[in-house]
Amino acid sequence: MEAVSIHEARTLALDDDLCAAPAGRVVVIGCGNPLRGDDAFGPNLVQHLWTRGVPEGVVLVDGGTAGMDVAFKMRDAEHVVIVDAAMTGAAPGTVFCVPGGELEDLPAIDGLHTHQFRWDHALAFGRWLLAEHYPQRVTVYLVETADTTHGAPLSEPVLGVLEQVAGLVRAHYPEATGG
Repeated sequence: MEAVSIHEARTLALDDDLCAAPAGRVVVIGCGNPLRGDDAFGPNLVQHLWTRGVPEGVVLVDGGTAGMDVAFKMRDAEHVVIVDAAMTGAAPGTVFCVPGGELEDLPAIDGLHTHQFRWDHALAFGRWLLAEHYPQRVTVYLVETADTTHGAPLSEPVLGVLEQVAGLVRAHYPEATGG
């Protein structure tokens, strides 16, 4: 249950070997564009978790905006936790938790160009591509945005839920579940 130091934490960038399995029991993937305000919530959360250390068996991934790469980072994980921003019209800072299975078929991936491929497409693609190597569980946390302007920082409502979402993610760590 000892936390790993910042220097020992295994953080995968998208320029790593895309076919290499992260080999973590829990893989946390923060998605979003770090240049677009609240859309950077996922990568900011991964950085936040990384600076505080993660236990053995947890892998942090900055998923950025490349959904295709996300599919490969899920390989052989027991549980994948995806964190991203959302624009549903709810109050900024609203946190949604969605089981991955509810998102695997949305949206359709027929005729999709690789530049349009997002993490939600990665769930359907990953189930097909990874087959028996697909994670046993996928949990998605979405945070409602207030401002996705290019160059903007995280807004106050979104920054205000960072530690709350970090706590929700940490609840999936192996020691939190007795693993």
